[in-house]
Amino acid sequence: MEALLFVGGPPLTAEAAGSAVRGLTPDAFRAAVDALAAKYRRQARPYAVEARAGGWVLAPLPAYRGVRERLVGGPREARLGQPALDVLSVVAYRQPVAKAEVDAVRGTDSGGVLRQLVRLGLVAVARRAEGGGREVRYGTTPRFLRVFGLASLDDLPRLGDVGGAGG
Repeated sequence: MEALLFVGGPPLTAEAAGSAVRGLTPDAFRAAVDALAAKYRRQARPYAVEARAGGWVLAPLPAYRGVRERLVGGPREARLGQPALDVLSVVAYRQPVAKAEVDAVRGTDSGGVLRQLVRLGLVAVARRAEGGGREVRYGTTPRFLRVFGLASLDDLPRLGDVGGAGG
């Protein structure tokens, strides 16, 4: 059970554990999870077995969550304003795209917004101009996909699909 929880991923359910361990019943799964959680509490481990989203996960105790965030960075939530969403949309659909192209689509300077999106890790320099030119082209990042719940850029809505019927 410990190895199944240690692997991580989505919360471990009795069904998923049963598919990985032959003959593991839901009752035996629950007993194993409870026994492991009790063992961790007795041993004063810095992590615990927690119920989450219909399953179970290994998670650091509240006193230790700050250590993880300092080590790998915690979840940062940033609210994107309309200009940032506009620029992000242009980059996502036209990548790799130059700043001048983004400016032309928006009708205004996008330099500051592009820098903000790069700092947030949603956009990155995808390609620099050949021959030592100064132009750079921007594209989205894997973090962009994660933040917006996309498996790939193919999951972006089709431009004709946005805005509903009668477009």
